[in-house]
Amino acid sequence: MYPVELTTPISKDLTDFGFEGLTQPEDVEGVLENKEGTVLLVVNSVCGCAAANARPGAKLAVTAGKKPNKLVTVFAGVDKTAVEKAREYLLPYPPSSPSIALLKMADWFICWREDILKEIQHKPLLTIWCRLLKRIVSIIFLI
Repeated sequence: MYPVELTTPISKDLTDFGFEGLTQPEDVEGVLENKEGTVLLVVNSVCGCAAANARPGAKLAVTAGKKPNKLVTVFAGVDKTAVEKAREYLLPYPPSSPSIALLKMADWFICWREDILKEIQHKPLLTIWCRLLKRIVSIIFLI
């Protein structure tokens, strides 16, 4: 676990932008069991990928007109049980942080999820996050 002095400003990067920070498993269930509308879930992290790309990408994606009904975030390495609960909803995809998932209505299916670790070996980060933004924005416009 990371010291709160380090993680508080990192968390605030998203929560100050309108993302709800989910810190307990009950918080995650409360949002994801509702199954109405759409939810953009960001699994936040202290790593450079999150700082330079994931958080700015998530914020930019939700400024493009339509946006999901709920914006939520869990923090890997900080809120362990909340992250574990959130990852249950992302199965069968393996755990990855940072990651972003757009979940849509009724029986929650994952419209799209970006796993950094899967692609990072093959492409520069900027290319990955440009693709991320284009995909999320295109999905949001279909909502």
